[in-house]
Amino acid sequence: MLIGLTGGIGSGKSVVARMLEALGAAVVDADAIAREVVRPGEPALDRVVQVFGPAVLTPAGELDRRALGRIVFQDERARQELERILHPAIHRRTRERIGALLAGGRHPAVVWDVPLLFEVGAEHRVDQIWVVTAPREVRLARLRRRDPDLSAEELARRMAAQWPLEEKAARAHVVIDNGGKLEATRRQVEAAWRRHVLRGAAPDGEGDGA
Repeated sequence: MLIGLTGGIGSGKSVVARMLEALGAAVVDADAIAREVVRPGEPALDRVVQVFGPAVLTPAGELDRRALGRIVFQDERARQELERILHPAIHRRTRERIGALLAGGRHPAVVWDVPLLFEVGAEHRVDQIWVVTAPREVRLARLRRRDPDLSAEELARRMAAQWPLEEKAARAHVVIDNGGKLEATRRQVEAAWRRHVLRGAAPDGEGDGA
């Protein structure tokens, strides 16, 4: 079974992913793969520098995510161009990773932790969709703690670049409310795992990987 785990920025998908991993799932982290494909020496990084200039590199030759973010979150065309560069590389690596885990059959479920599941039209590639939610004010507080240098305008732009959480939740098989205490989130995750994975809930999708 392939679960697409998604949510909104600051909703706490990574927390839920770690809980699922502890229950026996294999987790494929889309953000981690996105970082892999722009490591020094990767073709995707070379292309990013060609398009956006050397200012998006650190002195050590690594991608300066903050500098790149300032460009793409203010310019829709720039964001689309970045996606055209990165998405094919991310897609190939994700498909390979998920395919190997599904073929191995060693886990009750493979969890694809992916922020933009709906935004990139990938929802049909998974068997189940799990959405992690939290109130907007909670998400904003988390984001400010994570990166206090981000302005309110930049936080708003990043949120606006994703689908509304309510829309994602309406299309989910499972909705996890991560707006309260961690233990409350854990209880929801464990209950959903028992119901939808251990009891073999019938999948709605094809589950063919990323």
